[in-house]
Amino acid sequence: MVSVSIIVAASENNVIGRGNELVWHIPEDFRYFKEKTSGKPCIMGRKTFQSILDQLGKPLPKRTNIVVTRSDYAHDGAISCHSLDAAINQAKSEQPDEIMICGGQQIYKQALVDGLVDKIYLTRVLETYEGDAFFPELDESLWNKTEERKSQTTSPPCLFQVFEKT
Repeated sequence: MVSVSIIVAASENNVIGRGNELVWHIPEDFRYFKEKTSGKPCIMGRKTFQSILDQLGKPLPKRTNIVVTRSDYAHDGAISCHSLDAAINQAKSEQPDEIMICGGQQIYKQALVDGLVDKIYLTRVLETYEGDAFFPELDESLWNKTEERKSQTTSPPCLFQVFEKT
């Protein structure tokens, strides 16, 4: 059975962004994201997809980019869906082992509230930041931390954590 996973980097106060951008630059986390998502369908909201285009100049390479949007948004290199359920069904059509949910705030919240997620790859940035986009507080009774390792990076320091549904 295909698993659905969230991948996210969040500060101690759960900030994931400000002004549709990341508020930190952590190359080790970018490598972790690439390692965990390469070859897998990646679901994201339109604003997150736009921030990737702004950063990379193109969709995420070596991944199917699936954009959840209420509008008739279209972009070469991406598949648009009008709901998270439709995006997950689109991703399942590729018969992957794992589907990755890559943000942003509304997509993360809906996936967690609707109980669609089996695993969370959380890079916990060990500082607080000002922001306008947040990762939801996890209900610890629903999640077991199965992995944790410290980053090699010290500015800012991070923990790479994996949580699995109980």
